Formats: sequence, structure tokens, C-alpha cells
Amino acid sequence: MKAHNFSRLTFAALLSSCAAMPAAAIAQDDAQEQDDSALDAFNQIVVTGTKAQNAENVQDVPLAVTAFNAESLEALKVRDIQSLSYSAPNVSLDQIGTSRGQANFSIRGLGINSSIPSIDPTVGVFVDGVYLGINAGVVFDVFDLESVEILRGPQGVLFGRNVTGGAVLINTGNPTDYFTGKVRAAVDGPLLDGGRGGANYTASAVVSGPLVEDKLLFKLGAYYNNDEGYFINGFDGSNHGAAETYILRGALEGRFGDLTLTGKVDYFDSEGDGPSAQNRGVFDRETFDFAIDNPGSYTNETLNASLKAEWDIGPGTLTNIFGFRDYQATTDADIDALPTFIFHSNTETAQDQISNELRYAVSTSDFDLTVGAFYFDQRLEYTEVRNIIGSPTFFGGGAQDHEVLGLFANGQFRLTDNLSLIGGLRWSQETKDADITFIRPRAECSVLQGTCPVTGTNPTIPTETNGFSDTVRFRNLSPKLGLQYEWNNSQIYAHWTRGFRSGGFNFRITNAIAFEAVAAATGSRSFGEEEVNNFEIGGKFQTSDGSLTLNVAAYLTDIADLQREVNESDPVAGVVQSIFNTADASIFGVEAEGRARLSDSLIFTANIGIIDDSYDTVFFDISSDGMIDDADLALRLPRVPEVTWGVGVIHELDLGSSDILTRVNYQFRDEIAFTDNNFGFIQQADNLEANITWNTPMDGLSLSIYGKNLLDQVQAGGDTQLPFGTGAFSNGVNTPFDAAPAAGTFSPLAKGRQAGVEMTFDF
Repeated sequence: MKAHNFSRLTFAALLSSCAAMPAAAIAQDDAQEQDDSALDAFNQIVVTGTKAQNAENVQDVPLAVTAFNAESLEALKVRDIQSLSYSAPNVSLDQIGTSRGQANFSIRGLGINSSIPSIDPTVGVFVDGVYLGINAGVVFDVFDLESVEILRGPQGVLFGRNVTGGAVLINTGNPTDYFTGKVRAAVDGPLLDGGRGGANYTASAVVSGPLVEDKLLFKLGAYYNNDEGYFINGFDGSNHGAAETYILRGALEGRFGDLTLTGKVDYFDSEGDGPSAQNRGVFDRETFDFAIDNPGSYTNETLNASLKAEWDIGPGTLTNIFGFRDYQATTDADIDALPTFIFHSNTETAQDQISNELRYAVSTSDFDLTVGAFYFDQRLEYTEVRNIIGSPTFFGGGAQDHEVLGLFANGQFRLTDNLSLIGGLRWSQETKDADITFIRPRAECSVLQGTCPVTGTNPTIPTETNGFSDTVRFRNLSPKLGLQYEWNNSQIYAHWTRGFRSGGFNFRITNAIAFEAVAAATGSRSFGEEEVNNFEIGGKFQTSDGSLTLNVAAYLTDIADLQREVNESDPVAGVVQSIFNTADASIFGVEAEGRARLSDSLIFTANIGIIDDSYDTVFFDISSDGMIDDADLALRLPRVPEVTWGVGVIHELDLGSSDILTRVNYQFRDEIAFTDNNFGFIQQADNLEANITWNTPMDGLSLSIYGKNLLDQVQAGGDTQLPFGTGAFSNGVNTPFDAAPAAGTFSPLAKGRQAGVEMTFDF
């Protein structure tokens, strides 16, 4: 492909995703690519998240979805999924920061604020159709992606439990039936910040093609990243946040008539520093200043594998997706976030899972129907060690066997040429068998080695029990019912759907006596599941030539038995993190995304999301004042920004034998409460990004300069309250949140301003 043609396709792909525009993978037909104009290529936008027999045009899907194809992800300089946090309204794809790579995703106000591995997500992550059973190891480096789709709102019918907020679908690159390859190298780091931190180097290579023409295809890829550490640790002046990551990936695709088999294997290895945590009782939260005496560390080793079989049989397609994951990780962190030893902690986590989904999809002129079954089995083990000044060492954690069974059917039935009925139902059964050891002062033990006791009394504290074993099971039906009306290039839709977030067990119990008292009063050692009912109405409108697109949606989310990870500072355990069903709540929101092609070479994009949240009934003292009253009802729900909005422009300058593509995007996210009592909060973010790419006259060679977080906004992965600090903690001026009854916080910092250069060569 010539450089000029390549740039036009990249331009079209980027337009389809910048500033949260709905987009997805463009068809990979070489001849079609050669003939299409940028606008034609942009109009060929498809999504796969509906699991229909064929991929669907995003404007035809009665669903709020934002997606990105391979070209747009590269143009956006996406290095991890967190990079898309500022790419859609009402979407936050942050990591918690306590342990590197731990997802803390929130969509439409439904999210989590904890790194406890036994907590199930509100936003499910699926890689090549395989559900990731825990939040750990999700927000790491990515490369060679086919597409990313962000589905907003409950997706329980097609994707099961733990997708009450939405789902993120990550599809890695497939083998090609022609020889091709890509080499990429980049370096970025702090810009004009007085020497803050070091450089970040990245290199990757991918090669793909046929082994046996039209029968057997392959793809091989490798990725390397060396981050010297973005921050400066005020304790000793050293760089902090360093990480080194390797990824090896392979794929084979066999084509046997009507049967296609695609196998993928991905090996990931990463290690580096612990969290760059700021104690905001000591340092100004509007700065990147922090000082910790323990730089900490993390290690992560993950093996992922999947096998997808697609068989055209009868009028439809039979698809089977088998997945396997083995995850091993350790962490060491300075939790007090101070330049002296008060509270340090380390953990070890092991997870292995297998899953299998079998589905059959049929598409006719009268209906689209998908039916299927799902199986998931996971073993999860976690050990936590707490070293707190003046106290014996704390040991504990938990192990859990987790099984899920599911049956589902989803369809769209055309009542007239314009009107369709949407319907779906999923039955699920989930079983969790857990062995829990309270995290308390005791003799050294390891859950992974099977040496942590779950029965008897604690020899260090004879008045306490060691832990317990228990089993919990949930069975549910998740329905969906709606209508879609289509005309010309537009549609309106309305639907109701119900989803569930799993209940279970807390691996991080630090107050054994209080826990056992609550368990005796309620008759259960597990926390209950969360039920979400979502009512949504939306519209998608597009002119006949595709030059103007507007997608809007309004929704009401009713949450019953809201499941929360309640964080409270504690002078003995450092911090107490309990899991309760705290309240019933409601979230009302509206969101809109628009795109206008102002000329042959200029595109304008915009998006906005507005959320109003409230507690309806409270049955837990979430205000931490000792009473359940109006003070609890008046609190904000955690992780719910009232407003998100963004604008962007993309311009292509044709130089004849080459061209220059320029993109600028600004996204605003309002401040959010982080803790349930609203003592902790994350300040507002004004995120400005820009990049300029020169597609050179040399075939396949492009050079880029780019900048991220150009306004140097301070953001943190959390704001957990601690009793450790040097003075009375204040959470800032002119905020709606009360001052916290704590001396400081554990607030892991995200990177500030970065600038970089990149070279890409396609062959």
C-alpha cells in the first residue's frame, strides 16, 4: 500500500474513534482499501459485541457503544486500556494503583474502589472473547490489537454476571492471508518538568502471513517496554515508577472448508517499582510531590490462551471459544506513603481459570437470533502481609474455587420493515467455595502454600478465631426487552435490562471480632449480590453521506443492595476494608456523541455525559458518624462524575507524495468521591492530548510526535484514608466534600505531562 493511501485509511480510522466517536474494525479487504476514500472507509464501521452471526454496522446497533479499530488505536498512541479513559462520556478506565495493573473501571457511575482480588467487577473485560475472572493484570501494556469495544450499560444477557456497568471487549490481531509486518519504536517521558523522572522506551514487531495458502495462517509478535520511572521520589531523589515488560504472542488459523480454527497464545512478564503514592496529609494534592522510604516492587507473569472454532452449519454459524489463563503476581508497597516506616505491605496472588462458550447464531431477513451456553471455573489464592510499626506482623488472605454456569438467548425480531422487537434472557448459576484467614497478627503463613489456618483460635490473640470456610450459591435470570425503530440512516431504541454483580467473600478481613459479630447477626459470612435494572432510550442519526452523525442516550439505573468496599482508617490495622450491601440507589444520566465532517480534510468531534446520582434507601452507616440518617442519604455515590465532556479536531494535509495527520483532543471529567463517606475524592481532570504524524514518501514509513496530559493534571488511582501523617488532613478548598477524620491518605499517582516520538514501518 502506498504511503498516501495508507494515511487516508488511518485518517478515516482515527476519525471513527477520536473523542469517543462510535467506531470499530474496518473490513480487511485489500482491494476495497485501495479503492475507498477516507469517507467511504469511515462509513464501513462494524461491531462484534452483539454476538450476531455477522458483524454489524455500529449505527444499526440499538446499543450505546464506542469502539476503536487497529489503525485508530495506533494513531491514538494507546499503550494500555487505561489510555482510553478520556475517550467516551461517562467512562473511566482507571487502575486502582495499589498494585500495578489492577483495573478500577467504572461506566455510568458503576465501579469499584478496591484492590481486593475477591471482588468481582462492575465492568467485565473480555480478551478475544474470554472473560477475565479478576481485576488484577488487566491494565497492562497492549499491542497489535484488532479492536477495542466499550459497551455502556448492563450487558448481562450476552456476557453474564459482573457487567452491570458495561463491558470492554479487547480483540488481538488475527493472522492474515497475505505476508505483512509492522515494526514500531517510541520514546516518551516528562516534558519541561525540571527533570521529573526518566524516559520510557517501547519497541514491538509483528509478522503475519500464510504457511499453507488459504489453509494455514500464522502471526508472531513481540513487545518490549523499559520505563525508567516517571516520578521523582522526594525521599532520596531517585526515579520512581520504573517497569520492564516483555510480551510474546503467537496465533495460528486453520481454514477447513466451512470450519475455521483460530488459536492464540500470549505470554506476559513484567516487574518494577511499587506504587508512587502521595500522602495528601503531607503533600499538596495538586502536585506530583511524594516521598516514600520503601520504593516497593511488583512482579507479574501471565499466560493466556484461547481457541476459537467457527463452523458454518445450516442457516447459521456455530462458535465455540475456549479460554485459559494462569496469573501469578507479587507486590510490595509503602502504604503509609511517608518517608519513614509506619505501614508497609506485600501480597502474593495466584489465579488460574478455564472457560468455554458455545453459541449458535442465525441471521435472516426476519430475525437475528443467538443462543448459547457458558462455563467458567477459577481458582484464586491471595496472601497479604502487613508490617505496622509497634505491632506484630499481620498475615492472612483467602482461597476460593469459583464456578459459573450460564444459558442464554438473545434476538431481534422484525415486526415491520422499520420496527423490531428486542428480547433476551440468561440463566446463570454461580458457586463460590472459600477458605478465609483473617488478616491479623499471627505466625507467618501463606495461603498459596496452604499454611494459613481457617479453623481454631489465633495463638497470638486467643480471643479471636483464625478464619472460616464457607460456600455461597446464586441463581438468577437476566432479561432484556426493547424496541427499535429504523428509517433511512437513523434509528431510535428503548429497552429494559437487568443484571447482577456477584456476591461472595472478603479476602481482606482485618477485624475478626467485629466480622464474626456481624455474621452472627445476619446469619451469613458472605456479602450479597447486587441487582441492577436499567431503563434506556436512545437514538442514532446519520446523514446519507455520513458527514454528520449524532448518537444520544438517556438512562435510569436502579441499584438494589448496592455492594460497596467501605474504606476506613484504623490505627491498629492501618486501614479497614469491609464489603457490605449498603443501600439502594438510583443513577440518571444522559450522554451524546457527535461528529461533523467540515471539509474533505477536517473533522470535528464532541461528546458529553451528565449523571445525577442519589441514595434511595440506606441500611448501613456510610457517613461514618455512628448513625443511619439523612446525612447518609445526602452523600454522593463513589466514582460518579457529574459531568464529562470532550471536543476534538482531526486534520489531514495532503502533500502529494506524503501527508500530515494532526489530531487534538480535550476531555473533561468532573471530580468524584472516592470513599463512601466522601472523605476521599479525586479532583477534576482536564485532559489534553495531541499528535502529528507524517506519512513519509517512503512506502510504509511514518514518523510521529505526540503529547499526553499536556495540561499536566494530577490524578490518583485512589484516595484511601489513613491514620498516618504529620498533621490534620484537609481534602482541599472549595470542594463539596467534608474534611476527613484522618491524618493522611494513600493516593497512588498517575503520570502527568508526557511527550514522545514514534517511528512505525509497515511492510
